[in-house]
Amino acid sequence: MEGEPEAEPGAGEQLEHQRQRAEDEWKLWQGGQVRNTLHLVSAVAQWILLLACLIYLGLHFLRPSKTQSDKVLWTHILYTGESTEGAAVNLTAELGPIQVRNGSILVPCDGLYLVSLRSSIFLQRAGLELKLSLQVTQKTIRRVPWEETFQGNESRVNLSTVLYLFEQDSITLWTSSNASISDLTFSLVLVGENKS
Repeated sequence: MEGEPEAEPGAGEQLEHQRQRAEDEWKLWQGGQVRNTLHLVSAVAQWILLLACLIYLGLHFLRPSKTQSDKVLWTHILYTGESTEGAAVNLTAELGPIQVRNGSILVPCDGLYLVSLRSSIFLQRAGLELKLSLQVTQKTIRRVPWEETFQGNESRVNLSTVLYLFEQDSITLWTSSNASISDLTFSLVLVGENKS
């Protein structure tokens, strides 16, 4: 083996060093890939959370507020029946949060109220006159903000007005003669509350 050239003594070390450097570069590349993947996953998660927050806020602001709709006070009354001379019509609430007690509508707070009254009235005897009045009572003081006189067998009532009413007021509908009342609708809606 005299004729064979001798292998360089550092060749094996050089191969080992190149292999080690290639492994280190491979590990660095893999580490970079993992780091890049983690950055990508983190960015996607942040965008998903941001989108979820925007959807939550959008739904919150687009949803109608319950507190605002609960503040609107109103009542709607339907009535068909007989009225008695000199007595209040016995109203009962059909819908709404405003209370009706003993035929009187109880006003829950000071403010402007829209009042709507529609009905057909049939007098039981010809030649009679009927006064239909809306009376507001506060403690012992009674006032009549609206009154109308009807003559003839059949009359139509059509009232729309705005009244300033006080808390604890009670509203009643009175007739001066016996009559048949049909399709009476009475609505009371708080338009503007006095907050003082």
